[in-house]
Amino acid sequence: MICVGIARGRHRHVIAEHKFLAENGIRLVELRLDFIQGNVQVKRLLRDRPCPVIATCRRAVDGGHWAGSEEARQLVLRTAIVEGVEYVDLEDDIAGQIRRYGQTKRIVSHHDFERTPGDLGGLQRRLADLDADIVKIATMSNHPSDNLRMLEMVREATVPTIGICMGDIGMPTRVLTGRYGAPFTYATFNEDRLLAPGQVGWRKMRDMFRYDAVGPGTRIFGVVADPVGHSLSPAVHNAALADAGIDAVYLPFRVPAEQLDEFIWEAARWPLAGLSVTIPHKEAVLRHVTARDELVERIGAANTLSFTGDTIAAHNTDADAAVESLENAISAQGAEGLVDVTEVKSALVLGAGGAARAVAFGLRRRSIDVTVCSRTPDRAKRVAAEVGCKAIDWSARYKIPYDCIVNATPVGMHPLVNETPFEQQHLRPYMVVFDTVYNPENTLLVKEARASGCRIVTGVDMFVRQAAIQFRLWHGRDPSEAVMREALKRATASAKLPG
Repeated sequence: MICVGIARGRHRHVIAEHKFLAENGIRLVELRLDFIQGNVQVKRLLRDRPCPVIATCRRAVDGGHWAGSEEARQLVLRTAIVEGVEYVDLEDDIAGQIRRYGQTKRIVSHHDFERTPGDLGGLQRRLADLDADIVKIATMSNHPSDNLRMLEMVREATVPTIGICMGDIGMPTRVLTGRYGAPFTYATFNEDRLLAPGQVGWRKMRDMFRYDAVGPGTRIFGVVADPVGHSLSPAVHNAALADAGIDAVYLPFRVPAEQLDEFIWEAARWPLAGLSVTIPHKEAVLRHVTARDELVERIGAANTLSFTGDTIAAHNTDADAAVESLENAISAQGAEGLVDVTEVKSALVLGAGGAARAVAFGLRRRSIDVTVCSRTPDRAKRVAAEVGCKAIDWSARYKIPYDCIVNATPVGMHPLVNETPFEQQHLRPYMVVFDTVYNPENTLLVKEARASGCRIVTGVDMFVRQAAIQFRLWHGRDPSEAVMREALKRATASAKLPG
C-alpha cells in the first residue's frame, strides 16, 4: 500500500487533495499537520475523511515545519487521537509521553538526515518497545549498502516496520520496502513539494514502479549510474514489463564510482537479476564480470549486465542498436537516394565516450569509413585506435564531407537545447544525421538537419532499440517497442514540465 503525504497550508486544500487521492484509489494518506498555517483544526480535517489517515506533526529537527511550542504540537497529536484518527506518528523521544487511547494505532518513528546508523536492528527493537504498532525508520543513505542493511532489518523485524533510506542513493528502498515486509511506503502528492529527500510522487510509485505488485518473488533490475535521477530507463523498462505481464521491477541505482565495487559484490543480497550500465561505470564494471560477449571484448565497455547464479555476463547493446536504427531510418526514408546502409561510405562520429565508441565500432563492422572527432583529442585518438579508424581535431570536423554525421556527445541535451555540435551551414541534403541525444528527441541538430533535407535518426530510435535488446537478453522475449517509445516520450514530456 502507498501512503501519500499531504502538506498544504490551508485546511480546504488539504481536504480537497485528500478527496482527490481517495477518488484515485489511494487507501491511506498522511496529513502533515505541521504545514497548516495558523490554528490546526484537527476535527475539521478528520470529520468527513474519505480514507484512513496518519496524523503527523513534525518538528524542524525531524524535517518538519512546526513553528509553535512543543506543548502545542503534542496537543495537536493528542487531539487527533481523541478524534479517532487511524494512525498517529510519534517520534521516539516523545512516544513514551503520549499514551495509547481508543483504536488509534501508534507509529513510532526515528529520522536521521545525516547517516544510516550501524545498529539498525537495535534501533528497531528500541522503537518497538515504545508500545509501537508500527515502527518507522527513515535515515540518509550515503552508500548502497545502507539500503541493503535497511531492507534486511525490515525483513527480520518482528513488529511491522517501514524502513526507508532517504536521498538519491536510498530511493530503491522506497519501492522495495514492501517486498521485504513493510506494511506500506510513503510517497508525495506533488513531486515539486517533496517532504523528504529522495521521495517519489504517488503516480510514479503506483504507475511506473507498480509498488503494490512488487512482492517477494519480484525480480529486480535497474540502471546503475552517477548521477541517475535524469535516467528515463525506468520509465521505458517498467512500461514494457507491465505490458508483458512480467513480475519484475526496474529501479534507478545511484552508485558513485568509488562505491561501484562493493555494489557489484553485494548484487546477490538484493538480489539483482540485471543492470543497465551507464556513465561513469561502463568500463569499470568489466573487472567484475565472468563472461563477455564479442562486442564487449572489442569495444571494451558494457552497458548491460546479467546475473545468473555466480555468473555476471556483460553485453553491449549500443553498437547493434545504433546500426539497426541507422538501417531502419535509411530504408524507411529512402524511397529516393540512399536506400541501404551499405551506401553510407563515410561517417563522422562526434564524441569519444562509451556511446561514441560503440557507434563507431558498429559502423566499422558494416565496413563504413569512420572518423572520430572530440574536444579531447587524446580520447579521440584512443577510441580510433581501439576501433580501427581515424581521429581528427574538433576544429577539423567541417573540412571533409561525410555521408553520415553522428552526435555521440551530450551537446543539445535538455536543458541546453539551444546548442548543436555541428553547425547547419555545413549540413548537406545527402547526409544522414544521427543524434544519440534522446531528451529532447528533436534537438537543434535534428531540427536543422531536417530543414536541410537530411535523413534523420534520433536518439529515441537508438535508446528504444538498445533497451529492447536488453529486454530480450534478460527476459527471453521481445518487448513492445511501441510501448517503450510511448513511455519514453511521456517521460521526456513530463521532465520538461515547469516547476
